[in-house]
Amino acid sequence: MHAKSRSEIVEVTESAAQAVLRRGPATGLAPDEEQVLRMRLGASLPLSARLERIGLLTDAEIELLAYEIEAYLQLAGQRERSVRKPVHSRAKEKIVRALRRKA
Repeated sequence: MHAKSRSEIVEVTESAAQAVLRRGPATGLAPDEEQVLRMRLGASLPLSARLERIGLLTDAEIELLAYEIEAYLQLAGQRERSVRKPVHSRAKEKIVRALRRKA
């Protein structure tokens, strides 16, 4: 007699796949497949893997990362400066004057 092999269908949700990828490397996937899944699902690397990954960067990649960080900090600084600017309006000044007269 022949033994029948059962093929089982398993449904995997995005949140379950993200949880598995966040726990550590996917052992059954090639590195490029794992990277594609991480990018597609938005699953970041585990905190313990970040230092190892930085050690593998080339000089060009490190320099590019430094430029990206510098651009981000400049953008954040511009946003901060634009928020701090006081806005003068005639209506606001009128209200402030009226309140000062009452006090």
